[in-house]
Amino acid sequence: MSAPFRFPRFFVTAPSPCPYLPGKTERKVFTELRGPHAGELNEALGRIGFRRSQSVAYRPSCQGCQACVSVRVIAEEFRPNATQRKLMRRHRDLDVSACEAWTTEEQFALLRRYLSARHPDGGMHDMDEMDFADMVEQTPVDTFMIEYREPAQDGNPGKLVGACLTDRQSDGLSMIYSFFDAGHPDRDGLGNFIILDHIVHAAKAGLPYVYLGYWVEGAARMQYKTRYRPLEKLTPRGWERFEVAVEPQIEQKIFADAE
Repeated sequence: MSAPFRFPRFFVTAPSPCPYLPGKTERKVFTELRGPHAGELNEALGRIGFRRSQSVAYRPSCQGCQACVSVRVIAEEFRPNATQRKLMRRHRDLDVSACEAWTTEEQFALLRRYLSARHPDGGMHDMDEMDFADMVEQTPVDTFMIEYREPAQDGNPGKLVGACLTDRQSDGLSMIYSFFDAGHPDRDGLGNFIILDHIVHAAKAGLPYVYLGYWVEGAARMQYKTRYRPLEKLTPRGWERFEVAVEPQIEQKIFADAE
């Protein structure tokens, strides 16, 4: 006889200030991912809007607010626009490798520079090396650190300019957290390129989707996600395609915000 299925226990966090919408509070529902079926549980929860952080799957559960919407790119149907093709050409010399989910000093140094440049007041700014190791290495699922390096010189690995903690699922790639050299003088658009690279690799591997996490209408720093189309959002009726109209003069700002 097979072991009985044990339904996961869910918990709710205490309310805290919302990081996306001023004046709002956030609350999350979460469960622990553990045991031999942690990967299956993570995928099942991901399809209904959960995200993974270390060995925990969570999703927003805010009273009176449903602004956070899960979004994913349909990888096989994605066709880059002119701006995206330009970015792909600009960074096509980068060496891309999928590494084990194991941290390095070089990765941590890049993360610190990224947080200082882009999120100096964010909740992760005080992250130390142990926190970083926990974020990357405490995973019960199929996880990689995707590294983006400049071309090798004299037989030595090139400079690390980007990285993304990524889960591989049966239906796609889930981008958990990416960071990059935001001050590199010759590498504008690295954040966008990392997303584009994930979409290309998912399509080549026959994986249907790239999960981008949550999109919040009205939150400026979230709007770059709408540039990767066709895009699906999770609704009470399931996953549905959607379009967000973006004025031409705003489009360039969206790309700049994600660079």
